[in-house]
Amino acid sequence: MVRGASGERRSARSGPSAAAAEGENAIAGAANSPKRSGGKWSIAPLGAEHTHGLAACHVACWREAYQGLVPQHVLDAFDVDQRAAAWERIRIKYPGHVVVAVVDDAVVGFAASGPAREQNPPTPLELTAMYVRAAYYGTGLADDLMRTVLSDEGDTSLWVFEENPRAQAFYKRYGFELDGERRVEAFTPALQVRMVRRAPRDEDRRPTPGITRRR
Repeated sequence: MVRGASGERRSARSGPSAAAAEGENAIAGAANSPKRSGGKWSIAPLGAEHTHGLAACHVACWREAYQGLVPQHVLDAFDVDQRAAAWERIRIKYPGHVVVAVVDDAVVGFAASGPAREQNPPTPLELTAMYVRAAYYGTGLADDLMRTVLSDEGDTSLWVFEENPRAQAFYKRYGFELDGERRVEAFTPALQVRMVRRAPRDEDRRPTPGITRRR
């Protein structure tokens, strides 16, 4: 995702994506991808050496992307150490379910997908996280992350801030379309909208370029 749009469910008590980071809504089934390189970055499953850098990236992405959309006092309250502890719990409980983009040992983006967590979900799969640092907007990093976690094996949904047209335009390039559903984000007054991507059917399957069919 461009500008940090995410479908993750969150709680005000511990910063962005707290519920998902705590494993309350399991980030299960994201790509167990081998390490791959793209340009000056590499993409690999989340490892112990990445958790603190991922937390710093996570907080920085929110502060870069959501100025004026998320209240400033919420952005200021995010704590990197708390985020790191939460991501470490995810790494242990769900190994390989989150991927990170790394440049010179610094995490500059990350993504995750897995089984949908909503009640009566519109799709079996959900893109739960897609973040890149502002310095990497437009570089192709978000595309590499998307190709790593997006599956052609099932329909996929996500939630994104309504006032984040850049992210919505990015998702539309991968076949996501607004489905008319809206909700208030978990700990801000901002509205989110849901987008859905229909996977190619067997009779007319044309895999999205760069996306590997998972078995």
